[in-house]
Amino acid sequence: MDAHDKLEASLPSWDLSDLYPGTDSPAIHADLARAERRAQAFAAAYAGKLSTLSGAALAAAIGEYEAIEEILGRLSSYASLLFAADSSDAATGQFQQKISEARIATVGHLLFFTLELNQISEADLALQSTDPALAHYAPWLRDVRVFKPHELPEQIEKILLEKDVTGYSAWTRLFDETMAALKVDVQGEELSVSAALNQLSKPDRTLREAAGKSIGALFTRNIRLFSLITNTLAKDKSLDDNWRHYPRPGSFRNRANMVEDEVVDALVSAVSANYERLSHRYYTLKAKWLGLEKLQHWDRNAPLPGNQDRPVSWPQARDLVLRAYGAFSPELAAQGKKFFDAPWIDAALREGKSGGAFAHPTVPSVHPYLLVNYHGRPHDVMTLAHELGHGVHQILAAPNGYLMSGTPLTLAETASVFGEMLTFRAMLANETDPEQKRLMLAAKVEDMLNTVVRQTAFYQFETRLHDERRQGELLPERIGEIWLEVQRASLGPAFEFTPEYAVFWAYVPHFVHSPFYVYAYAFGDCLVNALYSVYQAGHPGFEQKYLDLLRAGGTKRHQELLAPFGLDASDPGFWTKGLDVISGFIDELEQD
Repeated sequence: MDAHDKLEASLPSWDLSDLYPGTDSPAIHADLARAERRAQAFAAAYAGKLSTLSGAALAAAIGEYEAIEEILGRLSSYASLLFAADSSDAATGQFQQKISEARIATVGHLLFFTLELNQISEADLALQSTDPALAHYAPWLRDVRVFKPHELPEQIEKILLEKDVTGYSAWTRLFDETMAALKVDVQGEELSVSAALNQLSKPDRTLREAAGKSIGALFTRNIRLFSLITNTLAKDKSLDDNWRHYPRPGSFRNRANMVEDEVVDALVSAVSANYERLSHRYYTLKAKWLGLEKLQHWDRNAPLPGNQDRPVSWPQARDLVLRAYGAFSPELAAQGKKFFDAPWIDAALREGKSGGAFAHPTVPSVHPYLLVNYHGRPHDVMTLAHELGHGVHQILAAPNGYLMSGTPLTLAETASVFGEMLTFRAMLANETDPEQKRLMLAAKVEDMLNTVVRQTAFYQFETRLHDERRQGELLPERIGEIWLEVQRASLGPAFEFTPEYAVFWAYVPHFVHSPFYVYAYAFGDCLVNALYSVYQAGHPGFEQKYLDLLRAGGTKRHQELLAPFGLDASDPGFWTKGLDVISGFIDELEQD
């Protein structure tokens, strides 16, 4: 058995039986029936009556609503995790569709609830909230009422909900199944898109070029389909935004993230104003190190000369991450260890599996699951540290309950990026070779640029695409032009992009699944950079304050959570503090 086979043999696959033992389990049918029955009874008991309820009675209603939503969340989590594990299996796709349709039918009975809650006057709600039982739900009520100006009459909301299964959800399923079925021919070997993209970080430039051109050729052949999906979803979003009176395409996402449009603008402006001193400067260095006059897109993630990219086994990765977590906080490490001791991680490499990585919180009464595609590279260790941070965050926030454990995207990246930083610092400290330390630092800078600069550029691409789509359908060529313009601006003059790179926007799943999600990565990275600088400065009680931040889940906004650390995301200097960390690393590399 060679090293690659040994690696694959050691990789865990998750066991989803803590959710359900199988798709034919009687528990699934029982939960579908139970949720439907309770939802119907809920509507009969409360529709049209919320403003007349006492605080305690309204709290009881919210508690029942939460319980029904958790049943549905458990079902949906199971279906989506099965699909992520193997989207090429037709039966799995059929099962996910069945659960999606059943969920939408049941949610239809609950739709009145948040709409009617928002019709209660501030004065009446304040009176009801004097009851401690209802005061418990104050953070959730606060967040529900953010959407009050954007809600439509109940009958229209119900139609939109029911049509989703043949609209947005159907288009995203088409994207996922198409992506899973695509094969890239790289030097005579048929690879999945995820595996082909992985070749772009290999040392062999000839291999990288072959992979880059083959991926481009594949997506060029399919670009009309991906353009149709993108145009359709952008138009669908535009219609929805217009009806709901959102001022611009990203506004819904910002409301959902509980962050002001102006704060996101400040982030994007700060990052784009620093392109030159960050990405432009670094990639000029990289071109010199690689001995190239110009970089091509397949050189962006190329390992640097001398980088041994030593393989890291799965047990080694586990120990590295848990030790790094434990050096900062034994409690973080103890929570993280649960994911390895129980089969809560799917790291195996197989056909049909979703590319990339994620942490799925499922429901508070169960536990999160992590998906990674582990190839044994140091970068994969960082990905594992990142997703484990999400998982630990989700466990710590779970006691807040189904409605309040979820964290806005702007804060959801806090624990993941912090976990990455802890792991990187530990690996750097353990390295004794100065040249390898320099290469590790360069790799960290690249990760940070991918998180901050690249994701900000993705956000700018989405914004321009959605803005132009409001004037009419965009041809594939025009989408490619927008993509290349933002890539040139963000990555700088060190790059000379070959024509096939114009279609590389098509593989990014966030554009389809979660429009305008991507800036949350930049938000989280800059936030953690600022937070980590406070930690390094010896801020008193930092560990406990940090754990309290994670435990808060969705009960507090970013202003409240950052205040104990003396940080304020609405202050332009906050973003500069985060970007200065990246710039400082590049300063070190320039001096070597």
